[in-house]
Amino acid sequence: MPEAVIVAATRSPIGRAGKGSLAQFRPDDLAVQIVQAALADVPALDPATLDDLIMGCAQPAGESGYNVARVVAVLAGLDTVPGTTVNRYCSSSLQTTRMAFHAIKAGEGHAFVSAGVETVSRFGKGAADTGEETINSLFDEAISRTRARAVAGAPDWVDPRKEGSLPDVYIAMGQTAENVAQHTGISREEQDCWGVRSHNRAEAAIAEGFFAREITPVISPDGTIVSTDDGPRPGATYEAVSGLKPVFRPDGTVTAGNACPLNDGAAAVVIMSDTRAKDLGLTPLARIVSTGVSALSPEIMGLGPIEATRRALALAGMSVSDIDLFEINEAFAVQVLGSASELGIDEDKLNVSGGAIALGHPFGMTGARITTTLLNNLRTHDKQFGVETMCVGGGQGMAMVLERLS
Repeated sequence: MPEAVIVAATRSPIGRAGKGSLAQFRPDDLAVQIVQAALADVPALDPATLDDLIMGCAQPAGESGYNVARVVAVLAGLDTVPGTTVNRYCSSSLQTTRMAFHAIKAGEGHAFVSAGVETVSRFGKGAADTGEETINSLFDEAISRTRARAVAGAPDWVDPRKEGSLPDVYIAMGQTAENVAQHTGISREEQDCWGVRSHNRAEAAIAEGFFAREITPVISPDGTIVSTDDGPRPGATYEAVSGLKPVFRPDGTVTAGNACPLNDGAAAVVIMSDTRAKDLGLTPLARIVSTGVSALSPEIMGLGPIEATRRALALAGMSVSDIDLFEINEAFAVQVLGSASELGIDEDKLNVSGGAIALGHPFGMTGARITTTLLNNLRTHDKQFGVETMCVGGGQGMAMVLERLS
C-alpha cells in the first residue's frame, strides 16, 4: 500500500479582516498565488498530472462560490486538473489533506494539491450569520414543506421549536467558548496568560525568521507586496490583556485578548504517493501517518480536539507521549487549555511558535496553515512526530499525525 507524503507546503501572510493587508484580495486571486508557489517548490512535478486540486473553504459562497477550487485551477492555467471545494468549517483544509491521504492509500491517485482559503473581508452581508433569525427562517421553510406533505396524506408534522428541540448547532462560537470555561473551570487569568503567550511566542518566532520560512509573499491588486502577518502584537503583556472587557457575556471570560480575530489568508500543501515522489527523485518533507475526526455537543465544540486526537493516535498505534510537538488551533485560549489538559499534553510541546490568537484563523485556510507551521517547527527543532488538531464549529474535532522525513 502506498504511503502519502508531503513534498511542499506554504502559506500566505494572514491579514486582519476589514482593513488588513489582504482585504483587497478576492479569495480566488489570493489562493492561486499560493497554489502556484507550492507547485513551484516541486519543479519535477508536471502540474498537469495532478489528480485533483482540493480546496477548503468555510464560506463557499459569493466570491468563494462556484467551486472556488476549480476556479483556482483554471486561473493557474491547469485546465485539465479537476477541483473540488470542501467545507468542514475550521478544519476544511485539513479535511482536504485527509481526502488526498485516503485517495493515495486507496490507489486512486498519486499527486494532489490540498489547499484552503478564506477572505472574511469579502464575505457578503449575512454570509457568516448563524444567529437565531437565520435558523428560524430555515425551520420555517422546512415546516412549510412538511405541512404540504401532511396535506397530501403524510404523517403529522411537529414544529421543533414548540417541542423545545431546536438545536443550537451554529450558535456564536464565543458562546461555546464561554460554555467550555464553565464546563472546565478554566479561569479568565489562565486564558489571558495563554493569549499573551501566543503573542510573545509569535513575536520571538518572527524575530528568528521562523515565519519567513513558511510564508510566500503575495502581490495585491494595487501591486503592493505583502510578506508578514498582521496579527502578532509586539510586547503584549498580561496587564494590557487582562484589562479588556468580555465580548460575549457581561460576566464572561472570553475577550479580544484570548481569542482569535477574523482574518484573510490562503495555504497549500502538495501531497504525493511515496512511489511517485521516488520516481521524481524527491525527498519528502513528511509522511501522513493517520487522521481522526470526531463530534460532540455543539455547545462545547471547543473540546473537539480531545477525541479527534485520541482517534488519530489510536490509528497510528501511538500515544501522547510519543509525540514531539503539538499544534492546537487557537480559536480560543480556553479550548486549547481544556483540550491540552484532558489529553495530558506537555505545554512545552504545544504551539511553540504561537498560534491563531496571534496569527489569526482564516477558517478555510487554517488546516493547511497549521500543517505548514507544524512542519516548520519539526524541522526547526529537529523533531520527528507532530500532531495537528482543532475544534470545529458545529461540534466537531479533527486531528492528523505527521512524521517528519527531512
